[in-house]
Amino acid sequence: MSVLARAREKFKGIIIKNNLLEQDIMISAHGLSTEEVIGNPERNDFPLLQGKEVMIQAEFNGSYGQAFTDHPGNYRGSLKDIIALPLDSIYQRALLVATINSVLRSLNLLEKTVHCKNEEPELCAAKMLNWLTEQPIKIKATTKLGLIGFQPAILEESIKFFGAENLILTDLNQEKIGQERYGVKVWSGTEDNERLIKEADLILLTGSTIVNGSLDGLLKLLDHYNKRYFIYGNTISGVASLLELPWLCFYGR
Repeated sequence: MSVLARAREKFKGIIIKNNLLEQDIMISAHGLSTEEVIGNPERNDFPLLQGKEVMIQAEFNGSYGQAFTDHPGNYRGSLKDIIALPLDSIYQRALLVATINSVLRSLNLLEKTVHCKNEEPELCAAKMLNWLTEQPIKIKATTKLGLIGFQPAILEESIKFFGAENLILTDLNQEKIGQERYGVKVWSGTEDNERLIKEADLILLTGSTIVNGSLDGLLKLLDHYNKRYFIYGNTISGVASLLELPWLCFYGR
């Protein structure tokens, strides 16, 4: 059973316990501008600002939950309908992930389901790297950090701590693959993730992997090579909570 399917089973138990199966949920992709999602950060190289990703937002009883995706769509239906959807497409997975986030938020079982704004992504990156270096992970001058997913603030902050020569980066955006970002060459997110995991000592991966369908394969590789990892971002907040995955999100709302 996939990670998202396991999370769905736990989520189903919660909504049955709270008699919410027949309750409606509304999900919007097109109503959110980039300013609404991320505000006005000083830098303009976030994928969301470049039109490579869209944030969909679910609303349930006045509570919001978001999910990054590159296959957006609007939806309105019952929670019973949502949990019955197959998980074959990015669109369907994004609907479920945003729904889990908003419903758990409404039940006061979850925080940080909405993306941080303005200067907060930069502050989050700095706090994340400070937090990592304070953990008993045996970080040394030669420690290699693997980043699965291009998040510019995290990449730039990581370079300050580890040096560009100790950074490995993969991304799915074909326009970035083979190029350098802040002195770090971008490897292919479809071909080079195993190589990254083999070579890195510690891995940070974007929570949007739960939506694009790559998380299951990544977790198997991380387990196979016995690598320490953390998943970051508000997209995976609900799934991480349900399955107790190692998750970081310092400024989510």
